Amino acid sequence: MKRAESILIPFGAIAAGMIVFGIFCALAGANPLLVYASLWKAGFGSWYSWQNTLVRASPLLLCGLCTSLPARAGIIVIGNEGALVVGGLGAISAGLATLSMPPWFCLVTMGIAAMLCGGLWIAFSVALQHYRGVSAVISGLLLNYLAIAFMNQLIEGPLRDPSSLNNPATYPLTPDHRLAYFSGTHVHHGILFGVIACLIAWILVDRTTFGFSLKISGGNVRTAQLVGLPVGKLVVIAGFLGGACAGLAGMIEVAAVHGRGNESLNAGYGYVGILVAFLSRQSPLGVLVVSVMVGGLLASGGMLQRAHDLPDATITVLQGILFLFILLSDTVYGRFRTRAHINSGVKANAVAV
Repeated sequence: MKRAESILIPFGAIAAGMIVFGIFCALAGANPLLVYASLWKAGFGSWYSWQNTLVRASPLLLCGLCTSLPARAGIIVIGNEGALVVGGLGAISAGLATLSMPPWFCLVTMGIAAMLCGGLWIAFSVALQHYRGVSAVISGLLLNYLAIAFMNQLIEGPLRDPSSLNNPATYPLTPDHRLAYFSGTHVHHGILFGVIACLIAWILVDRTTFGFSLKISGGNVRTAQLVGLPVGKLVVIAGFLGGACAGLAGMIEVAAVHGRGNESLNAGYGYVGILVAFLSRQSPLGVLVVSVMVGGLLASGGMLQRAHDLPDATITVLQGILFLFILLSDTVYGRFRTRAHINSGVKANAVAV
């Protein structure tokens, strides 16, 4: 029954959200059925559409893990955007400092720097909640704004390329020091980082004693403490790992998409990663699937604007509706029982009597 709930309830929430979104489109003067068709066509209707979807799914895979991993330890993290931004800043700083080195060394250094920056950023937020009672949701939200302000300060100050007049940015990476693209496509190798990270996270949380300890800590802190688990260490490590994933997403945006650090790092992928995590029920394998689906939605904004005269922000409205219904669906779990479950419960009570 639990397995059926984990599949049917999220799909039901998504279906309900799409119906409400259709009503929204109808009120805006667009045919909902044609809008749904455009969403499919722009996200998955052709190989070119799939490429756009995979490019957008790449950072979502990692940003989804940023919320999913700490959630296993009972901590809700929403500082994904800040971790991505500081990860991108760490990556471009390390990249510019190692441009004279071989490309592989430069990229490895960028990845390590990005993961350290993003990991420490989220670990700090998680530690504040565990040790000082400061909500990780509140601190994470505030740290997002702090990261964006820090980025603006750096790219308009010490790291600014003087030739970037209208759009302040850092000095660029050379073509050899950037992530490559798959032959004949505009899909970069960063998608592999996200897929591998999801698989490693799945093994870590579902196939190791560390993951089992996380589940115990997230399920009942007092029980975890009674059996001797180091709860504080576990939640901080989970926060660091989640933040490291978001930081790596920032590195990918710098090394594959932009080639430098600029305001485009603050593209909202971190916030969408929160939606991905909740849609996937904090499952790393679920993140793998949901990221592609949500990436297709993000790739559809231009199509809705051109074909239906809807604002580009319509996709943001859809994300908000889906997020609302996913949150509402949490109240449904455990409410439905089959006749077999009811009969087994009656028998158990009778035996107890």
